[in-house]
Amino acid sequence: MRLVTWNINSLRLRLPSLEKLAAHLLPDIICLQETKVPDPLFPADAVRAMGYEHLHYKGMKSYNGVAILSRHPVTPLEQLPDWHGKEDCRHVGALVHLPSGPLELHDFYVPAGGDIPDIETNPKFAHKLAFVEEVTEWFTTRKRERSVLVGDFNIAPLEHDVWSHKQLLNVVSHTPPETERLTKWLDVGFVDAMRHFIPADEKLYTWWSYRNQDWKKSNRGRRLDHVWVTPDLVADLSSMTVVREARDWEKPSDHVPVVVDFSFS
Repeated sequence: MRLVTWNINSLRLRLPSLEKLAAHLLPDIICLQETKVPDPLFPADAVRAMGYEHLHYKGMKSYNGVAILSRHPVTPLEQLPDWHGKEDCRHVGALVHLPSGPLELHDFYVPAGGDIPDIETNPKFAHKLAFVEEVTEWFTTRKRERSVLVGDFNIAPLEHDVWSHKQLLNVVSHTPPETERLTKWLDVGFVDAMRHFIPADEKLYTWWSYRNQDWKKSNRGRRLDHVWVTPDLVADLSSMTVVREARDWEKPSDHVPVVVDFSFS
């Protein structure tokens, strides 16, 4: 099974890029974040024409939005929390019915948190920390087996998940309050699938700012996108790829897709 997660930064704007990704990589499942489309306007027919008959999505106008596109049947998970009471379309979950058995899949778009890493002066940062805390607590109550979490978590937790650990320690996405909370979430019962393949002492990025015109030369990236699996799935992990070339596609997202392959028997 091939799984892709990608912050597409507007599904309708980048529908041709999604078609390109689907045709070249042939994923079984694609999880999107920042779709920025309300449900009645979701381009379901166009997505199904790419081979993804089974869809589960939650979106709103102009902001946020998450979607699971699958070649396999899915059953949406019901009664998921509206995190922090905001109902802002940051999470969908589903059971994916694979030949090897059902897989619980969660797709998250964690709040970005604004620019100032201070909960007193920046409500967006306070919301981000509270969101991660609430999600962490929720997962402690769930059976953590045969489950995958993916998405744009908007946090680069490790030293080599950013281009300069020292310079970004006080920059939102890499501050200790964020990284510590994300680590606690991971430690509830998941394994970082990307770092399963790339050692923690090697640089690994999935996002490059639009402000860097020559993003390759400056390479000031961050790993904001993640794939986590429960320990029982680690033996099924077969490969991982960060699709860096997508950053040069026409009208690119500032995030690139992450591909993880599983070898389910």
